Amino acid sequence: MLLFLKACFLAACFGEAAEVVDLQSVLAEVRALRERLEVQERHEAEMMRRLQATESSELQATKLINTTQFAAQTKRIDDLVALSFSHEGAMDSMWILLCGALVMFMHAGFAMLETGCCRAKNAQNVLMKNMVNVCVGTLGWWICGWAFAYGSAGDPAGGFIGIHEFAGSGFLTFKDGEIVPLEPNQRQSKALSWFFQWAFCTAGATIVSGGVAERVKSPSYALFALFMAGFLYPVIVAWTWGGGWLSKFQDVGLMDFAGSGVVHLCGGTSALAGTVVLGPRTGRWEKPDDFEPHNLPLVVLGTFALWFGWYGFNPGSTLAMHDAQAGALAAQVAMNTTLSAATGGITVFLMRYKMLHKYDVGGLCNGILAGLVSITAGCGNVEAHSAFFIGLIGAVVYQAASMALVKLRVDDPVDAVPVHGACGIWGCFAAALFDWGEGMNHYHGWKGWECVKNADETGCMQGAAGKGLLAQFVSVLCIVLWSGTFATAAFVALKKTGLLRVSVEVEAEGIDKVSHSPSKAYQLGANSNPYQVSA
Repeated sequence: MLLFLKACFLAACFGEAAEVVDLQSVLAEVRALRERLEVQERHEAEMMRRLQATESSELQATKLINTTQFAAQTKRIDDLVALSFSHEGAMDSMWILLCGALVMFMHAGFAMLETGCCRAKNAQNVLMKNMVNVCVGTLGWWICGWAFAYGSAGDPAGGFIGIHEFAGSGFLTFKDGEIVPLEPNQRQSKALSWFFQWAFCTAGATIVSGGVAERVKSPSYALFALFMAGFLYPVIVAWTWGGGWLSKFQDVGLMDFAGSGVVHLCGGTSALAGTVVLGPRTGRWEKPDDFEPHNLPLVVLGTFALWFGWYGFNPGSTLAMHDAQAGALAAQVAMNTTLSAATGGITVFLMRYKMLHKYDVGGLCNGILAGLVSITAGCGNVEAHSAFFIGLIGAVVYQAASMALVKLRVDDPVDAVPVHGACGIWGCFAAALFDWGEGMNHYHGWKGWECVKNADETGCMQGAAGKGLLAQFVSVLCIVLWSGTFATAAFVALKKTGLLRVSVEVEAEGIDKVSHSPSKAYQLGANSNPYQVSA
């Protein structure tokens, strides 16, 4: 090539004659060099072939390996890979089963907290509603809830609702007389996912129980719990965690790691609809002192049970534990959850002391729950110092919402709406605002340790943070509209038929005495002091 350029240069300098003569000589040299190069390449190829043949013959001669042994070693490696994959699946299953059980234990926390916040004469009814909620919600989730939520809402991408796997159909494959629980290259069974997501579904329905406590008829609440677990909640899951349209919105989707919006906002909005349609408990605003929590020990016990269960709720939402990165993410989630809960609790406690000049244990408990709900959406994509501020702001949001309900005379016995509804909204926005992506340009969201990439996976998506915030706003709006509309419709329908609320006489007497056997949750002393329990 250099000679050719040289020829061109000479031609430009010395004219056409020199050009013809020099060009011909250069071309001749080029042809000669090309022939020598081809000979050299053939020689090198032959040498490589001989070398490979020699090595193969030497290996065979020294019996280091033969074809049969090579095949055996290959099979051994494949078996080890398959065994490692199986062990990874076992680790995932143990992790998710443990976390699902922790989430289920949160029902004990809900039951204790709600019972303690209400009056002693309705304690047994509150406990029953919480247990019925789990049982009825389980049936609704099994019959159609799972199918609507995860029955291929994401196939095709951006679907609205699932349409397959009703009543657990299709979870197992029957082949040649055997049952195949897992498809090839599948670590986790559908039954495993069903169990974990069931715990979330029934937890969301239980939130409503607190908002309508002490005046709703038990059969009516059971019907609503069935409706919520079987349809209302699963459709929101289909849009989001099920791969539906909100999961693809703006190319980043809703970032809700463990359910500030999907679970808590849905439950909080439904609770608001229920308490508004039901109306306040008789005498709630005329004699407010009569409606103080009757058993603060139960409230504290329930709060600790919920906080404990939240370590299944949030860290368990990694949905895997088969590698070091999944373990590191679960640890980060647990740390963020702890910091936000503690910060929320102490912040509300200090605010209440500033206002009352007395210690408010109930406020401390609800502040802890406010911090937990606030961090639930962003626990997997924010740093620890961000979790502190999320819990701090969440506490302020809770206190403001709680005071607003009192101002509006909306009777929420356990502050379910401020804790789960208001803090659920804040948690969704906080997940985008505090995302640990570099600056405001990069966004991590569901990617965890990695940034959201461009469509061709060549680099971090530019401007993704703004898209993420918009996705959070639209998702919050859709969850509120969907759950608010259908919950209101359900409660209004029950009210129109006279099935929703107990009579004034039953409410005054106490639901336990009128509708339960035995008629008291406690065997109280002669002075009727709920804190003096007879032996």
